[in-house]
Amino acid sequence: MLIVISPAKTLDLESNYKSPLTTLPEFLPDSGKLIKIMREYSAQDLKKLMSISDAISNLNVERFQKWKTPFSKTNARPAIFTFKGDVYTGLEVENFSSADLKYAQDHLRILSGLYGALKPLDLMQAYRLEMGTSVSNERGKNLYEFWGDKVTRAINRDMKAKNEHTLVNLASNEYFSVLDKKTVEADIITPVFKDHSNGKYRVISFYAKKARGKMAAWIIQNRVDKAAALADFAEDGYRYSKAESSPDKPVFMRKQK
Repeated sequence: MLIVISPAKTLDLESNYKSPLTTLPEFLPDSGKLIKIMREYSAQDLKKLMSISDAISNLNVERFQKWKTPFSKTNARPAIFTFKGDVYTGLEVENFSSADLKYAQDHLRILSGLYGALKPLDLMQAYRLEMGTSVSNERGKNLYEFWGDKVTRAINRDMKAKNEHTLVNLASNEYFSVLDKKTVEADIITPVFKDHSNGKYRVISFYAKKARGKMAAWIIQNRVDKAAALADFAEDGYRYSKAESSPDKPVFMRKQK
């Protein structure tokens, strides 16, 4: 199976990482086109476009100006060691073995507004450009139209190369929408994580994001390759609920102490 997750707004640009091998993003020329567009935005433009603070808009103006190719280990970092946030807190890549990283490279994709789709060990430079951003470009009025069917075709190609037939969607709706579900050549499974709160079970964003990372790590570290086996996921107190689940939306529930 192939897993897709979202990127994160928070980045780690300084810590050491343990992967001697790195790769380059497949869509780097497309990323360069987006960078040229984003360099035309002032700090105030970015602030309005992305609904961000002055400090963050100024930082990202600087990042867009500094972004350059070729990527190397001196000016870029592997994606899986760079994104930091709730999903990546759950992923705990620092606990991956070399074999886990190799498996993740084949079975995990990070959807990205700037890079389209990243393999875990793809080098990346710092940026802030969410998939839902309305950026006018030569292909349309937003990033979904910019990427078109490119990411979907890449996902289909990678699954076909590995003879995979299941796509596990652990990304947010904003990012997963870059894929055309009608043309994805696989069974799409979207796990749902619910926590008990105020007398009922519901999706709580912070916990759900972390759980998505936990499930991605669990699939990778246990080499899970059958959709039915997802029901065995029981990390952090979550348990599969047959009554709440459907074939394409397995539900995992947790009642914290």
